[in-house]
Amino acid sequence: MLSGLAPHTLALALVAGVLLDLWLGEARRWHPLVGFGRLASVLERRLNAGRLRIARGLLAWMLAVLPLTLLAWLACATAGAALHALLLYLAIGLRSLRDHTLPIHAALADGDLERARTLTSRIVSRDTAQAGESDVAKAGAESLLENGNDAVFGTLFWFLVGAGPGVVLFRLANTLDAMWGYRNARFDLFGKVAARIDDVLNYVPARLTALSYVLLAERGRLRAWRCWRTQAAAWSSPNAGPVMASGAGALGVRLGGEAVYDGVTEERPALGAGPDACADDIVRAWRLVLRTTLLWVIAACAALFVLDGVLRA
Repeated sequence: MLSGLAPHTLALALVAGVLLDLWLGEARRWHPLVGFGRLASVLERRLNAGRLRIARGLLAWMLAVLPLTLLAWLACATAGAALHALLLYLAIGLRSLRDHTLPIHAALADGDLERARTLTSRIVSRDTAQAGESDVAKAGAESLLENGNDAVFGTLFWFLVGAGPGVVLFRLANTLDAMWGYRNARFDLFGKVAARIDDVLNYVPARLTALSYVLLAERGRLRAWRCWRTQAAAWSSPNAGPVMASGAGALGVRLGGEAVYDGVTEERPALGAGPDACADDIVRAWRLVLRTTLLWVIAACAALFVLDGVLRA
């Protein structure tokens, strides 16, 4: 195993990390990713200037990610399975997705659109000040489907590949893409490396996530598959497209369409099929993400215990 752990030990660490996340949720103080974000901001301010912006972006990425990944590898080599599980807990964001999106549903159910707008603005980059109920519901469902891949399934995938160090590498790279991967004057060149590395690391997990959404579709696996195959390519992100198209098809709702960014209305490609999203679709999207997590954990543990038996035979 790349992790150095026996398969059954990796399976136990996987379960422990997921359960810790569901039990404790996101660390409210001294979360490592918050500190990493500050480090990334310092590196960006110092290196994102002058010529050779792409090379500077590569250097910044290496300085931010590689030393911490190496440190995680050295620590896990001596600390054992408990540290692997702890790193997974700190990296995965299943409980956080629930805690940030279900209150939006509750606000809409109470008829408090203003509060729903405020809560939505905390998890998406689009403008929500004038968003209607369907716009808010759509944003919440889209965030759950897309971030289900980034914060949960990509994290689980790279934990299975490289255990603690693998999950550290993935989450740090994903964080840098979220901070630097914008197509604007400031980041278009400097953040190109971070964006492309994240695309590569997420390529397989995103398609496994899309396939999982198809398998667990509430209202038609064929429709979810068709939405994935016909709509994903039109989306700007090569990984978010399959995830969100299959997820929207699995829920039987329509996502995408108009969204306002920095005061400018953008017409995004349509995703899914059916009526526009409503408040209840946020809950349904959360349940899809949760069911998919259970599927991944059960399938991974089963495969690891079978592999353990083969290696012991």
